[in-house]
Amino acid sequence: MGVRSSQIRVWHEASPAWQARRLPGGGNGACGVSLTVVQWGSTFLETHPLKLDTGVHLAETPQATARATRVTIPGLIKRNTLYLATAQAFVGAGFSLVPTLGAIMVVRLLGSASLAGVATSLLGVSRFIVSYPVGKITDIYGRKLGVMLGLIVGLMGAVLLAFSVLASSFLLFLIGILIFGMGMGAAQQLRVAAADMYPASRRGEGMAYVLTGSVVGVFGGPIIIGGAEALSPSFGIPAMGLAWSMVPLFIIPALFLVLRVHPDPREIASNLERYYPGHRPERSAEPGDDGNVTMLTFLRHYPKLTAFVATFGVQGNMSMMMAMTSLVLSYSGYSLSAISFSVAIHAIGMFAFSLPLGKLSDRIGRRPVMLIGVAIASAGAVLTPITTLYWAITAGTFLVGLGWSFVFVSASALIADTSRAHERGRAIGTNDTFTSASSIAMPLVGGVVVEFLGLPAVGIVGLSMMIVPTLLLLRLRETSPGRYK
Repeated sequence: MGVRSSQIRVWHEASPAWQARRLPGGGNGACGVSLTVVQWGSTFLETHPLKLDTGVHLAETPQATARATRVTIPGLIKRNTLYLATAQAFVGAGFSLVPTLGAIMVVRLLGSASLAGVATSLLGVSRFIVSYPVGKITDIYGRKLGVMLGLIVGLMGAVLLAFSVLASSFLLFLIGILIFGMGMGAAQQLRVAAADMYPASRRGEGMAYVLTGSVVGVFGGPIIIGGAEALSPSFGIPAMGLAWSMVPLFIIPALFLVLRVHPDPREIASNLERYYPGHRPERSAEPGDDGNVTMLTFLRHYPKLTAFVATFGVQGNMSMMMAMTSLVLSYSGYSLSAISFSVAIHAIGMFAFSLPLGKLSDRIGRRPVMLIGVAIASAGAVLTPITTLYWAITAGTFLVGLGWSFVFVSASALIADTSRAHERGRAIGTNDTFTSASSIAMPLVGGVVVEFLGLPAVGIVGLSMMIVPTLLLLRLRETSPGRYK
């Protein structure tokens, strides 16, 4: 028996996810229609056929689709995300000491500013060495193992850096920076772990939760340095050495937090449908032949290449600016605490807006968010080096960090969008390898530019680094958020 159009209903506590639309030509012929299973909160719409005798069928509306496809995050995923974000906060506290103290330690150990950028560059070298191998380890053995190994190595590096100050040893400083950087490079897999646990429609948001933990961590930097300056006279230890000796107190809690994550995010990524009923793998992440997955494989994929180049540009610009500006502030007579506070403001730009930016990239797409980020980073590159005024420099570095955040959050989501679970660690590792190369080269370039052309010329170099990313992003075709051609 036929069903009248007025009798068609889709029951839901909020509103129907579908509406009736009359076929062209009308008529009384029956037509078969099937409803797709949709999860919305705890309610499911079951698949079943309907026979219509009025020329009416069910059609999806854009507004209803957005509501019906809104993904609910399971409690287990929320708990794991909280552990990862808190671990990221502890890691960020220790990591912030490098841009704050690195250049100053070099000058005090060598008595010259010619190698002021070497600390930031060596940090890049260490991450360049470790990023892809650690990504491969986490793809095979899980994210937790790679992150925990990185934290242990980072702890060892922090201890060596403390001893380098006490021994006034530049060689020990170089070794310590390399080891500390390797540990922190491995810890970058925290964001891969976050990406693993979320479907594409909320992946930017999921990664942003963990990155937002860093904004809490950056305030740990001033706390560490302020505490070290206050306690230094009592212990008879230089403040910079005491500051590095306090870093393990932040890394150890991060280790225990990562240990509590269960199951391993790599396992969750391989079985997302267990946690998100009705989930289907994105086309761009469908399983395929992974026997010959290498860096070159990723570079041949235009969306990934665009993400790599964009992060290379903003990372290089930021590394160059931060390596030079802390030294300029020091020469201008500002205290370590003031310099640390300026770095903290920069780090706020890097991480404080990660969550809204992640949600924005999920809503409007990765490409437009990255384009905005490149423009903001360009503005910061111009503003930062044109003055020696504290608040002007701080505002410029804030913009540099904010532009980096726009690009970094969206590019990381893009890479995760287009990578399968068992290759995602290497894909992100490839991106980190190229950004590390930028971190190696650009602080050294910045030092030479400042020496021969002056600080304002650094702004021109930073601005020029934004040209190629802009051109590649303009050519990138993103048909909808997380889907590319």
